[in-house]
Amino acid sequence: MDDSTKRLLQQLVRRIPTQMLKTTLEKWGRLTTEQQKSLDFTQPKWVLTENLLAFCEENGWTTKHITELEMIYVTDSPNQGMWYAFQLLDPEDDAPSVELTQFKEQFKIHLTELIRHVSIKIKKHTDEAVWIRIAWGDSFSRPNHLKPTYVVHHLQTPYVFMSSVTRKQKPLLSQALVLATRYTAIKDAHLSGRKLTAIRDVVMKQYQQVFPTKYPSPLLEQNQTASNPLIKREQAESSENRHQMACEAFGYGMVPQLQTAVYKLETKFRGITNKTMTERGEPIRCVVKFTSTNLLESFRNCASSGIASTPVTPLLSSITQKGRNFFVITDNGRGPS
Repeated sequence: MDDSTKRLLQQLVRRIPTQMLKTTLEKWGRLTTEQQKSLDFTQPKWVLTENLLAFCEENGWTTKHITELEMIYVTDSPNQGMWYAFQLLDPEDDAPSVELTQFKEQFKIHLTELIRHVSIKIKKHTDEAVWIRIAWGDSFSRPNHLKPTYVVHHLQTPYVFMSSVTRKQKPLLSQALVLATRYTAIKDAHLSGRKLTAIRDVVMKQYQQVFPTKYPSPLLEQNQTASNPLIKREQAESSENRHQMACEAFGYGMVPQLQTAVYKLETKFRGITNKTMTERGEPIRCVVKFTSTNLLESFRNCASSGIASTPVTPLLSSITQKGRNFFVITDNGRGPS
């Protein structure tokens, strides 16, 4: 066992929560029955690490085996790190027919043509998503398995999700993806978050949506509380309309747990009291960032309860309608750009 394999195993065991370590190792299937039984998961993490290092030496595990274990953990725990959504553009005629075997072969061929030293591992998950692990090197150094890039792509869809990719690596990765999927280009979807499942559900519309109709039927508000019958009767229609519009903007029932939304404002100073600011050549810039454990649910509750006005402003409803959570607002546009 070389030092790089040892460091990779140590780093990985530190990352995996103790309560998940046993099931992750069982899925991996590299331990013998006796080795599995000998592990006491009530012991401190450093003791478990030392035991696994001994097994690694005994079984002759290589970096390839440890990266298999890492992929099992990452695919079972996708809601960590920072994920960025991208959209493939202009599919070629044969794009819908690309299958896993063809995609794997083409992706590896194109990426290895672009960069000499790179390690690629591709695995199809149970939800049909294709997971790609990439360890990058360069012309003079071997791939660094301690800082891999992860990519998730659902075949026959135009969406790709990336994590831990640098500015230098992104053009190479994008080109390989475009060629392997038989599309023409790829663009930033301006949607990111620490929960892969949330940004996937937002961009792919995988949540219960409510569409406006000419004669909408009132949606039942959840967690209703008792109130004065007269007041309730007077406010019923207004409350139902607010709730309807809130659900049209942000979804109904369980919504994706998006955690942030960022609005970057670029505007000119207007007024006659401050000529210095009025004659300023550069625009005034500021950033507004909303954060919550579940931002869409928070916005929906604010609109439904009357804290925020309805109809919901496009500045907020664009999160779900456009599938993004980063916007640049300028003087020339009527809404988020």
